[in-house]
Amino acid sequence: MRILWLTEHYAPSQGGMAQSCDRIVRGLRGAGAEIDVAHLTRRDRPWGVAREQGGRLLAAPLGDDPENAMRRLLTVVGRESYTHVVAFGGTYAILAAPVLAAFLKAPLVTLLRGNDIDIGAFSMRRRGALADALRASGRVCLVARSQGPLVTALVPEARVTWVPNSVDTADWRILPSERERAREWRAANVAPERRTLGLIGQLKNKKGVGFLLDALRASGHSEAFHLLLVGEVEESVREWLRERGESVPHSYLPFLERYELPSVYASCDLVALPSFYDGMPNVALEAAALGVPLLASDAGGLADVADDEIGFTFPAGDAHACRAAIDRAARAGADELAALGAAGAARIRRDFTPAAETAGYLAVFGAL
Repeated sequence: MRILWLTEHYAPSQGGMAQSCDRIVRGLRGAGAEIDVAHLTRRDRPWGVAREQGGRLLAAPLGDDPENAMRRLLTVVGRESYTHVVAFGGTYAILAAPVLAAFLKAPLVTLLRGNDIDIGAFSMRRRGALADALRASGRVCLVARSQGPLVTALVPEARVTWVPNSVDTADWRILPSERERAREWRAANVAPERRTLGLIGQLKNKKGVGFLLDALRASGHSEAFHLLLVGEVEESVREWLRERGESVPHSYLPFLERYELPSVYASCDLVALPSFYDGMPNVALEAAALGVPLLASDAGGLADVADDEIGFTFPAGDAHACRAAIDRAARAGADELAALGAAGAARIRRDFTPAAETAGYLAVFGAL
């Protein structure tokens, strides 16, 4: 099995997409697949081919001429023989992959992430390329079951498979030093009677952050929580908090690398994911794996991960239900939160493992 893997998200890129791509590629290479990763990077870096364990890394900078970069990539890979071509989400990977698969006479597998279908289906710029890729794909892999009807509404003949994200709980844990750091941070920043509610990642209104803040204030439980916002915070969110700083206590931390996050999760009593639409956020899996209950909508893959057995859930965009979930979280005792956290950790260990993720993709490639 030799795979040409096209992506815009791969190390040294940051963020959840790059993290997922690295994890999936590493798992497949570990299972014996040879994978050449063509990184359609937006960084200013030279063209190049480098050996990696289990394949090669083809650096293809898009620069200010993406069409040239994709055509040049065809020159590089056109002499090779591949059993499969993979498009790992993103505008240019989805655009280029059907052409390369046709030229290389290899079946195409398209791995859709959240925004590829949630936003791409409504984008004048991206919808045509998305539909072309779906039609050309021998299989379309989704991280959220709920995205299946969207795909088949656009392309009824598309063959869809659900392969969820994963987290390796063997090396994803909170060390004693990280717990101590979390205790010190809470002692310095959070009033003893308040619970820390974490929001981690790209904190934008389109991710439901403003919606959650409005629901929190309307719930009458602002005094129960201290918000910890970690990552890229949209200015409108900062403005909302500036205007209500005394009634909604909060703290900011900058974007952190994944290995810096365990102490952040240890600082949180709950982690909130109020998305209107989503894929399967790594934050949800990471928090639950560490025993932190979720306050989450049922958007996208969140519905596949979270329910009221591991947190406090509500239908995406339902303000009344969100306020009710906040009310339940505010009234929950310490023992209830601990039980929810333990149930979440057990679920992740059982159902969202790297081994299952790798096996899911191997089954897809084997079927083609």
